Amino acid sequence: MGTRTVNLTVNGQAVTREVEPRLLLVHFIREDLSLTGTHIGCDTTSCGACTIIMDGKAVKSCTIFAVQAEGRSIETIEDVAKDGLHPLQEGFWEKHGLQCGFCTPGMIMCSKAFLQENDQPTEAEIRWAISGNLCRCTGYVKIVEAIQYAAEKMHEKANQPTQVQEQEVVA
Repeated sequence: MGTRTVNLTVNGQAVTREVEPRLLLVHFIREDLSLTGTHIGCDTTSCGACTIIMDGKAVKSCTIFAVQAEGRSIETIEDVAKDGLHPLQEGFWEKHGLQCGFCTPGMIMCSKAFLQENDQPTEAEIRWAISGNLCRCTGYVKIVEAIQYAAEKMHEKANQPTQVQEQEVVA
């Protein structure tokens, strides 16, 4: 069958690899790049455990071929805490939004992409946003509370005046 060269950006790093055309992106991420935080749950887009962010949008990596990611920018769960815990990670911890943790990386990636577009979501909007991600342990009440927690923290941070704005107010 041969291989194809794929060039993409993963967690801010340029990546070039030779891959089989039929290699799924989830396997590329886990096996070729050793980024095992992206989980494999169903291979049919049913569970969302493999959710990543590609070009700013949450996508399920189990039904995308690695070659389809050519030229794309991908973020995995491993990149979320690059500057300390992300508010979503804090929310899942503080609000007990996880039990076994298998769905958590996908839930966080899905929620992160969602909150980048809607920083003040209603509970109904949150439930709709995560509807493609399944949790088999906790139910969704605590997960929704965790996302609400993160949304509040992210909104507060985004609306804090910067030092320059504070100086302008004083002057």
